[in-house]
Amino acid sequence: MIRTLRYLDPSDGRVQLGLLEGDDVYSITRQIPEWTCPIDMWRVLTVLGVPLASAVQRLLQGPALSFIDLERGGRLLPPVACPEVWASGVTYERSRDARNAETQLQDSVYDRVYIAERPELFFKSTYRRLVAPEQPLSLRSDSHWMVPEPELSVVVGERGEVIGWTIGNDLSSRDIEGENPLYLPQAKVFANSCAFGPVLLWNTGSERPHDWRVRMTIHRDGASVFSGDIAVNQLHRGVDELIAYLLRDNPILDGTVLMTGTGIVPPDEFTLAPGDVVEISVDEIGTLRNPVNGPTQRASAEPSLTARRDR
Repeated sequence: MIRTLRYLDPSDGRVQLGLLEGDDVYSITRQIPEWTCPIDMWRVLTVLGVPLASAVQRLLQGPALSFIDLERGGRLLPPVACPEVWASGVTYERSRDARNAETQLQDSVYDRVYIAERPELFFKSTYRRLVAPEQPLSLRSDSHWMVPEPELSVVVGERGEVIGWTIGNDLSSRDIEGENPLYLPQAKVFANSCAFGPVLLWNTGSERPHDWRVRMTIHRDGASVFSGDIAVNQLHRGVDELIAYLLRDNPILDGTVLMTGTGIVPPDEFTLAPGDVVEISVDEIGTLRNPVNGPTQRASAEPSLTARRDR
């Protein structure tokens, strides 16, 4: 497995692209300063035709860090400086059931979406709106029924290439969306409502996503208040199909992230509360962990970093 992450170096506050090898992190940026995002690395290797495995072996010859010191100013960043995040809906049967339960319409559109030829795709976030691993998600001020949605997420090139995978959290308002499907943008897009990470697992051709499982646990006051898991092979639509529809008459940029939908939904009586902690895991990728705050009007990404592409 080849996994990379992005972080702020506590010594100088600069963004680093790191290569994860066991418990060690090797700074790729210290060896090649122009590479602060895996997309920079992917583009160059693709143009030059350099095999990823060969490049990794050379990068592992550099100095390693034993850990990223979060207490001394180190900070994980989203593993890709993605221009946009898109998401898929009603791709698991459990998601269809949950959508039907929350809607106030008798003639549910969600059954139709599940069996239709065309999938549901919607815009979720820009990079500035993203929440990094370990940073807080924010509840929406006008919602009383909010849940995290754990999703295997794919990082895509502009021609639809699968660059790799990460873990996404599509924080959602079930009551706003249930009131009327046309309120979907308000239920999905708001301050600090999207997180992904902690790493990018690169596509080498040997990975088998259909064999993976997604797990989610929600902690409250030190205890688990919800836990669930699902096999990725329960995904009703193929990733290639979702990417193909995303690219229909819709140019994207390298590094765009596509969330593939959720099959884990807490019971209808559950809603997130400030102080909760959401952990989403895929063994092959790692664990995305985010605490939950109350409503906020500020996006969480660092404006100064975002404005200069994190450099």
